[in-house]
Amino acid sequence: MDKVASIEFVLDRGFLYLNRKGVKKMRIKISDKLKKEPINNARKIADILIGVLKAEERDDRTKEHFWAIYLDARNNISRIELVHLGTLNANLAHPREIFRPAIISSSASLIVLHNHPSGDIEPSEDDISATKRLEEAGKILGIELLDHIIINLKKQFFSFKAKGLLKED
Repeated sequence: MDKVASIEFVLDRGFLYLNRKGVKKMRIKISDKLKKEPINNARKIADILIGVLKAEERDDRTKEHFWAIYLDARNNISRIELVHLGTLNANLAHPREIFRPAIISSSASLIVLHNHPSGDIEPSEDDISATKRLEEAGKILGIELLDHIIINLKKQFFSFKAKGLLKED
């Protein structure tokens, strides 16, 4: 079984993370500036998670990571969760795994993000269909999917929202 890194973010309210048994923990300090600023662009969130990915052990960087960033009503980060650690080219994150922490923490919205170890940031057909599924699940639950972002270690990213691939209400 692969080790999964849970991420503890230091916020004014203390540490917020889903504690799982037997996982490696990574602690990341979010700057005071970021704590006070709503997350309103893909570049900002991509930079945070590219930093997390670079802090991973070398072997884990070659696997697909799928994160969910949970936001409050003012688009401030309340929680960041590594939902799934996949293989070289596959990730099997299920909507229930992604939305469960959102429901528990009363999140207003979320952004999902994953990396492509190949370096190609263009979404695959699986990425597109998974995004549509998440978008529909979010509508049913009343938790809006704000964006799906794909990153690589070269600091490049692809935003579904910026490319018009998420439906506007």
